[in-house]
Amino acid sequence: MSEAGRSAESAHVVGAVPLRRRSSEGLPTGRVVVGARVRGELGGFTDARADEALAAGAGEDYGLDGVFRERTAPLFRFLFEKYWRVAVTGLENVPETGGAILIGNHSGGLPFDATMVAYALSECAGGPLRIVRPLYDRFIEGLGPVRDMYRKLGAVPARYAVADELLERGELPLIFPEGMFGVAKLYEDRYQVGSFSTSAARLSCRHRVPIIPFAVVGAEEIYPMIGRSSVLGKLLGAPYVPITPFFPTLGLLGTVPLPTKWTIAFGNRIYLHRESRFRGPGSVDFRAMSERLRRTVQLLLRGLLARRSSIFLG
Repeated sequence: MSEAGRSAESAHVVGAVPLRRRSSEGLPTGRVVVGARVRGELGGFTDARADEALAAGAGEDYGLDGVFRERTAPLFRFLFEKYWRVAVTGLENVPETGGAILIGNHSGGLPFDATMVAYALSECAGGPLRIVRPLYDRFIEGLGPVRDMYRKLGAVPARYAVADELLERGELPLIFPEGMFGVAKLYEDRYQVGSFSTSAARLSCRHRVPIIPFAVVGAEEIYPMIGRSSVLGKLLGAPYVPITPFFPTLGLLGTVPLPTKWTIAFGNRIYLHRESRFRGPGSVDFRAMSERLRRTVQLLLRGLLARRSSIFLG
């Protein structure tokens, strides 16, 4: 995944959501007076992004299918409660309404981490009971059945225009700022958070919404990667195929993820635009903001790992 990773919410079936173009007329006065020419140029940028979101499927909520989610819920419940026995902390940090951005470490070779985070926030008692919208990488668009399943569950293409549209209507996108590096990490590099893209920081400042950092422990071991094959990946339309001690040696049996014990921790909300270091000249220092977010996720991981005594027992 380009990685950004991936999400927005509604309780049950979400219908089509029409996009509304913002008119340049009737702008509030008393702040900054903007000339008609500049307003027109800015409006053109907004229109372009709105058009891109519409082309990506905004009018049909990107394919979100409440019936499909209900039918597949037993599978994800089994994985969450029985197979990986996921423990969750910090649910109170995720707002019950309004736009916000989820960011965390990416891992596991396949995006099971996104599904478990999404399940926790939509199903766990004490949580916000919201539908998360993970952002998936562009190469998924070439994997028809996989793309359709992702979209039905709530995932959306990783594009700024799509994230803009979701946040404007108060939804909850999930972004993995490590990108493909996160899921492509070798076993020896597990839980070492790579550099973050600036997408989450830019979106947070643009929309004035909080960022909720999270850490996932347990997913890094479900496929202990000892190598990657870009050749096999190209054959399947993916960037790479993970090589583990069990795959491809054991064939399809080697694709079964290990039943590790997972913990997901949601940290305190971060409002980058309120922090003094990111005012004035620092208000556009998105690399510094992204490094601040990366360090926060790394610290969350270290705390969870310090309390873990066993990969399979927690």
